[in-house]
Amino acid sequence: VDRQSLLLFEKVLGYIFDKDPNYRPENKESKHKYICSGKDRPTKHELKLRNGSIIRCLPTGDDGYGIRGYTIDRLYADEAAFISEEVWASVTPMLATTGGSIILLSTPLGKENYFFRMSENKKFEFIHVDPDEVIAGRPEPQRTNLIEFRKDEKERMTKLQYQQEHLGLFVGGIERFFTKELIDAICTGKQHVPIGDKYQGIDIARMGGDETVLVSGDRINRERLIQFDLTIPEPQTLPDTTRLILKKDLLINHKKIYIDDGGMGVGVSDPLSENRQTRNKIITTNNASRSIDSIKKPRRIGLKRTITHTEVKKIPLLGEVMAINFRNLAENGKIQLLDDTRIRHSLRTMQCDYSDGKLKIYGNYDHIFEALKRLAYCLKDKSLKPFIYYG
Repeated sequence: VDRQSLLLFEKVLGYIFDKDPNYRPENKESKHKYICSGKDRPTKHELKLRNGSIIRCLPTGDDGYGIRGYTIDRLYADEAAFISEEVWASVTPMLATTGGSIILLSTPLGKENYFFRMSENKKFEFIHVDPDEVIAGRPEPQRTNLIEFRKDEKERMTKLQYQQEHLGLFVGGIERFFTKELIDAICTGKQHVPIGDKYQGIDIARMGGDETVLVSGDRINRERLIQFDLTIPEPQTLPDTTRLILKKDLLINHKKIYIDDGGMGVGVSDPLSENRQTRNKIITTNNASRSIDSIKKPRRIGLKRTITHTEVKKIPLLGEVMAINFRNLAENGKIQLLDDTRIRHSLRTMQCDYSDGKLKIYGNYDHIFEALKRLAYCLKDKSLKPFIYYG
């Protein structure tokens, strides 16, 4: 996606800028030793160098359409394991015409993708970065902080997830949560004018450059959900996010708004719960919460019993319940999503495994899916509209 593709471009631009210590950007007369200026000055997606080289930063899309028509002398593919097979089918002929080279950078994503196949291809030089060596080379207190962070991550993650995400290993047992066929089947929506009750799912950005996502959908006859809106604002403060949600609700008039109140989300869900416009619409959906409603209760009226700690621990986390609910609805043809590259990419990155005897669902670009699974939870909403009948 566009925002991710810019991260590597910014690193390249910063590296080249630092190569000329005499350059002073505040001085209009100052010219960089390597970077062109004037009409050829750097843009958001293109960097022209004085030696004639051009560095372009482009999102590929799902089929490589975004980079068709270019000749490539060297390709840097960031998070290569997450790029679809259709993109590689478009890119490799461009390299063949120039005899160009390719550099793949990525966290592993199982063994069923182009990145894994090339890691075993003898024509490629494979470099695995040992995270322990990276940590050992850090100065204090960063080194100690990283060691403690990895300990926490090892406790939080499943064994397979930790091996893949932190050790950079290709491991079996991790599966895609959504098949390519299912993603293609549900991501077909274009413009849609709502005709039923309108609902919203929201995922609030976490610390560290994540994205806030707002999605709205049209629930038809309590049986089907059609997404008609996707909003991903630029990084902003929590009060600005609150104002954006209120503005969107004024335009759309949602029946219910499902929002994560864990972590940073509480800074948005609390003021929305107190606002007259949205206080009766907000439903908090914390991934880490458990619902005791799923425990079978005695049928006889007046009979009480204590719910044990063991019973509570057996209740699945709400985050997993919402994810499974979304996939079940998708597999049964009850959800239609917008045909948007960002949505497809988010679904494609979602993985799951049972390595520790329990289901774990996760992804590297999961915030769009986090909002979508909350939106889909509206199909479980059984509330009725109040009616007044006159005789």
